[in-house]
Amino acid sequence: MDFENTPFKNPINPEDIINAGKKKLPELIKYLPLAIVALLVIIFIASGLYSVGPDEVGVIRRFGKYTRTTNPGLHIKIPFGVEKVDKVKVKYIFKEEFGFRTLKSGIVSRYSQKQYFDESLMLTGDLNAIIVEWIIQFKVKDPVKLLFNIRNPRDTIRNISEAVMRQVVGDNSVSEVLTTRRVELNIEVQKQLQNILDSYDSGIQIVTVKLQDVNPPDPVKPSFNEVNEAKQEKEKVINQAWEAYNKAIPAARGNAEKTIKEAEGYALNRINEAKGDAAKFNAIWRAYNSAQDVTRKRLYLETMHEVIPKAGKKYIIDPSQQGILPLLRLGESKDNS
Repeated sequence: MDFENTPFKNPINPEDIINAGKKKLPELIKYLPLAIVALLVIIFIASGLYSVGPDEVGVIRRFGKYTRTTNPGLHIKIPFGVEKVDKVKVKYIFKEEFGFRTLKSGIVSRYSQKQYFDESLMLTGDLNAIIVEWIIQFKVKDPVKLLFNIRNPRDTIRNISEAVMRQVVGDNSVSEVLTTRRVELNIEVQKQLQNILDSYDSGIQIVTVKLQDVNPPDPVKPSFNEVNEAKQEKEKVINQAWEAYNKAIPAARGNAEKTIKEAEGYALNRINEAKGDAAKFNAIWRAYNSAQDVTRKRLYLETMHEVIPKAGKKYIIDPSQQGILPLLRLGESKDNS
């Protein structure tokens, strides 16, 4: 083998490497300040600059103490952990679901098949079991209070909401919770929940409380439906009776009022006619006393004026005529007369 032509013909000398490093070390030291400055700039950018989203605010803490709140945009804080920022969504509406869970929301939402009876199973004021599903929507009105006054805001809201809903449901009957007072229950729960959160100085505002679905438990649904059907039938019969009552009673009252008014009118008419006849008789009597012959003749003529038009055939006979019967031809029919 030819060892002269091998790579190990001129082996590397360690002293040469050390000498070359010593020659390049001053050059590296010359660029060290620039490297330190670049490193500091990178650290400053990484820990000193931060951005706040359009629906957020930034809460700045300096050594754990609140100092200021920043609006959406790009901002600077003291780096190296001196100031820390907590970004809180103040325009976003948060939602919590009780008794059910939405897996995917959309035009056709998908819900979890799991039963959450530990949240939804409640007892009403008339000692009936009922399953109540509801949602709560809330937003942050004071991010500083939210961060510094309460711990685990979501768990706090869920626990308070469940307690308040159980209290309100327990103060009402099952029929009120199912039908008649659902809107009032929403308002009452929202009011009580907001009062408790305000007492905690939590910085949270309740936007909506809404009952989603209220049903009796599955084992008692058939009996419950039968009771409801009986109540509905009862209400139907009562409403039909009131309908018949409202038709018959006003009609009877109207007829009675009509009869009374007719009687009053007839009585008034008879009284007025009697007064008129009496006044007429008195006037005739006074006229007769003042001129008996003239009055007697006038009464006779007035009577004839009324009677003669009503008579059929009229015969004018001479008072001195004797034997007038053949002239009258009384036995002939009217057609031959």
